Amino acid sequence: MKAILHLYRLARAGIVLLPHVMRALPEDEAIPGPLKLLRRTRIGRPRPSKPGDLSRAVAALGPSYIKLGQFLATRPDIVGMELASELSALRDKLPPFPTKDAKRAISEAFGVDVDALFDSFGPPVAAASIAQVHKATINTPGRPPRDVAVKVLRPGVERRFQRDLATFYFAARMIERFHAPSRRLRPVAVVDTLAEWVELEMDLRMEAAGLSEMHDNIQRHGDKDFRVPAIDWMRTSRRVLTVEWVDAIPLGDVAAIERAGLDRRQLGVNIIRAFLKHAMRDGFFHADMHQGNLFVDLSGRIIAIDFGIMGRLGPKEKRFLAEILYGFLTRSYMRCARVHFEAGYVPPHQDVATFAQALRAIGEPLKDRTAEEISMGRVLGQLFEVTEMFDMRTRPELLLLQKTMVVVEGVARSLDPRLNMWEAAEPVVRDWMTTEMGASARLRDAAEGAVSLAEFLAAVPQLSDQANRVGKSLAEMSESGVRLDDETVARLSAATDRGARWGRLGIWAGALALAAIAFQMWAG
Repeated sequence: MKAILHLYRLARAGIVLLPHVMRALPEDEAIPGPLKLLRRTRIGRPRPSKPGDLSRAVAALGPSYIKLGQFLATRPDIVGMELASELSALRDKLPPFPTKDAKRAISEAFGVDVDALFDSFGPPVAAASIAQVHKATINTPGRPPRDVAVKVLRPGVERRFQRDLATFYFAARMIERFHAPSRRLRPVAVVDTLAEWVELEMDLRMEAAGLSEMHDNIQRHGDKDFRVPAIDWMRTSRRVLTVEWVDAIPLGDVAAIERAGLDRRQLGVNIIRAFLKHAMRDGFFHADMHQGNLFVDLSGRIIAIDFGIMGRLGPKEKRFLAEILYGFLTRSYMRCARVHFEAGYVPPHQDVATFAQALRAIGEPLKDRTAEEISMGRVLGQLFEVTEMFDMRTRPELLLLQKTMVVVEGVARSLDPRLNMWEAAEPVVRDWMTTEMGASARLRDAAEGAVSLAEFLAAVPQLSDQANRVGKSLAEMSESGVRLDDETVARLSAATDRGARWGRLGIWAGALALAAIAFQMWAG
């Protein structure tokens, strides 16, 4: 019965999305036979479309499909660059739910009436697929009133997502079962990742923690051109998030920015550099930096909101990003190629020189183009396409980085269409290379290695004592046999009484296994 229900839901969604998906599939794509037949019918025939048609079609299917679309926008390896580009414009703006429902959710979350938490609580000012935002006011004795933004999860949103995720899992399993070529894309694992993403986004404490971590990174490095709102932890829970109200100019309102006398070109540079600092320096970046989530105050400082989707890069990924950008800036294609191999992104059986040649094919055409025609995000996208030829394994964190970079570039160029992305990026890349790969970095790594060695040497006496105790126990076992405690004896006796021959063997096998483990510890 559940299978029939899943098929019905998928069929309903398929009728809406099929023409858009068919338009993006190349003719020579290895697609299942049923899709090839559908392509020849009126339902599945590709149709001309206008920008935004796909995003509107996905949004019409509801919150779960909006999140699926946003997630697939980060996976061009699955849906192709054309569909990923269209889905990247997907914004989950939905009608708000009643304010009384939001107040009820807040009261349930904190066990008190809303009036005990806020002196005023206004209607929704923004509504998305998972939550909506209200403006409220807090009066604290001895301090002026302060405005806050209160984000509240939609009623029943968890149940809705669980239902649709079950359908997505059903579809993924069917794909893996009946279409062998698609197994390399691991559809079930893709839905697993989506489920983890949505689960984190529906716990607003996690969003608060991400905001807090980015705030600490900014404070630690003394960044002056970028900030995030302060969190009200006393009024934050799993279903409610309260932060400082941002009273600033939306970054998409170019006319208001000009009226305020702000430097649009410098703002474009600052947004690029802020993103690269967060990604390369901190390994933690805001992964949804579209214009609706960015503001600028009258001092020219950029303010970000909505930290539901965050990206992380480990040390290896940060070095990969820096080396790639540096390599294209300096045309060091062999160095770029070696970084891919050292990071393990390209299998060792591939040829480094041939891979460097493929990178040159991407980089050299950039020489004859003006700076405003070159996109770092698009270059990374082309890079990921080329690496498929060399069996490079998909790295979701790098794809999320590439998607975010495309969005950030779009925001920056809306402020200054002639912005030179490479000039904006160069100081950040150079500083990272100096800090992380220069002489000071080598000294720091040596110091960290010395600390690890000292910790090991300090633990040697304890390890030696443990080895002596194990050796002594084994010697006693060899002289007097294996000693079993009362409980083990009782279990052996009960097994004998029942005539459970296999049970006795199992218990003795466990005892012998423990002895073998002890011997290995002693011998090691």
